[in-house]
Amino acid sequence: MSQRIGNALIGQSGGPTAVINQSLVGVIESCMAAPEIGSVFGALRGVQGILDENLINLGLENPADLDRVARTPCAALRSVRKKPTEEECERMLDVMEAHDVRFFFYIGGNDSAETAFLLNRAAVARKYELKLFHVPKTIDNDLMDTDHCPGYPSAAKFVAQAFMGDNEDNRSLGGVKINVVMGRHAGWLTAASALAREGNGAAPHLIYLPERDFCIDAFQDQVADAMDQHGRCVIAVSEGIHDSEGHFIQKSRSVDAHGNVQLSGTGALGDLLADRVRACVGINTRIRADTFGYLQRSFFGVYSRQDALEAREVGRHAVRVALEDKVPHGSLIIRRAGTLAKYAVAYGVTVLENVAQKTKVMPEQYLSGDHDVSPAFLDYLRPLVGDLPKIGRLSDLPVPRLLS
Repeated sequence: MSQRIGNALIGQSGGPTAVINQSLVGVIESCMAAPEIGSVFGALRGVQGILDENLINLGLENPADLDRVARTPCAALRSVRKKPTEEECERMLDVMEAHDVRFFFYIGGNDSAETAFLLNRAAVARKYELKLFHVPKTIDNDLMDTDHCPGYPSAAKFVAQAFMGDNEDNRSLGGVKINVVMGRHAGWLTAASALAREGNGAAPHLIYLPERDFCIDAFQDQVADAMDQHGRCVIAVSEGIHDSEGHFIQKSRSVDAHGNVQLSGTGALGDLLADRVRACVGINTRIRADTFGYLQRSFFGVYSRQDALEAREVGRHAVRVALEDKVPHGSLIIRRAGTLAKYAVAYGVTVLENVAQKTKVMPEQYLSGDHDVSPAFLDYLRPLVGDLPKIGRLSDLPVPRLLS
């Protein structure tokens, strides 16, 4: 019979997603079922909650309520963007020791992996026995060593469906439509807009990603060419597009605790690009720009069933790994184990150093030219997103003209 080791603590960090609570509940369920783990605590607002000793007892939650929480977008424990100092790491270990926390699960992206790495380093230096695991989530899909990240498929589905709607809107009224999508250094989410294409001439007609240098003059020419070819143009653009010297086309002065510059939150990039388009296609052309912003990451009613399933399972697997003696700390990863025809995944773990503050950009085989993605990328993405709505179109059967 397994002996009790200590209590477990869970935190959430960074930008919320549609399925981050699936991972939370997966961790809670598995911790509650493990005889090695006593109480299961939650830290409100991640590491800030630990510093403030602002903890809740998750083991007292009703299972039916937990199931509803799992199906609710955004961070149930609330979130934070904070990089702890060495002194703050020591304070967090003091809090954990006081509450006999021997298992810590931190759900978040690469900044959260950095926080987990810093805390783990402090625990090792103190010789405090702590099983510490980073549970992945990010709509950016930019964590190293993993095939894909929980949260990304659902956000990708939102982006694809948003562009499907915009294609129909643009087909109805014409003109140019620019949509700015999240993605600072990697274009995975913006690239998902390509799933919206159905039939010849369907949007998006142009896709601009951070993996390629962006040239305003070339952009204007490409929009003009698309207008000549299709009579209209829908554009997907990552917030992180940059020039050949690596300078963002548009950014603000706002920087978070991990040094990330705010890019698209103000709508300024869309306005800038709309002005440049207006200069090349004329003031009489209908031109609009939208910034998707937070809508794309936690939209109720648009989520990937596969994403929800994997997010729950990656939380459960984190506890399974923590209960083994083989690996005392790390970051959970998802591997694609099936074939192109039959999708399947396996779960594993990598060292925190491989994930903390690193970014996985889209590989060359997923790109096509300087403003598109390849069929290989769509093959990668389709099983993650699942089915999309079917578009209905009129046949446009003409009535013979009777008047000359």
